[in-house]
Amino acid sequence: MKFIFNLILALLTVNGISQKDSVYFYETEKFWEDQNAHYADKESSPLGKKARKEFTGHLRYEFNPDYVITAGFQRIVNGDTVVMKTSADTEKSYIKYAQLHFNLGRSHCHLYVYQSLSMREIEEYKNYLFIPFKDLTSGNETYGGGRYLDVLIPEGNQIVINFNLAYNPYCAYTDGYFCPIPPAENTLNIEVKAGAKTPVISAKGN
Repeated sequence: MKFIFNLILALLTVNGISQKDSVYFYETEKFWEDQNAHYADKESSPLGKKARKEFTGHLRYEFNPDYVITAGFQRIVNGDTVVMKTSADTEKSYIKYAQLHFNLGRSHCHLYVYQSLSMREIEEYKNYLFIPFKDLTSGNETYGGGRYLDVLIPEGNQIVINFNLAYNPYCAYTDGYFCPIPPAENTLNIEVKAGAKTPVISAKGN
């Protein structure tokens, strides 16, 4: 088994994906495999019966190692409470936890990272952080309401961000959910051609 795994890594390296990149390649493939299974499962899917039958998997960009970046993680002491509007015109509250600084191509970028006030009270999710964002693909190749990333609180002042894991909120597929709208301060003035695209089907309704 170890020989086969090493052979796969060698083949990936030959095809332009290094062994380091392959870790994130497998992470990405596993993430989307789980997402597809989640949406197809009648017990866990956010989709209604008709939409679930039409669902054939998430449309997404192919894995691109250029969108796996190491970002500076600047913690915000006593961060402000940020109230985000949702797709249902309600509100959800977050703490502005940190600011990310990173380069994508020739562009220097920053994004804010938030911690949910309600989720941090749950043991299972107390170390989770939330990155809602828009970019120049939003409303074109990707969902107009923006996309999300989830990360864990790092120990140091750097964090690896894998944009290949950028996913759509449930509201991109169906009605009845309260999906936070990314704040204007989390709009990137570049195209992020990684992660989920606009859904292929209109899965609204039952």
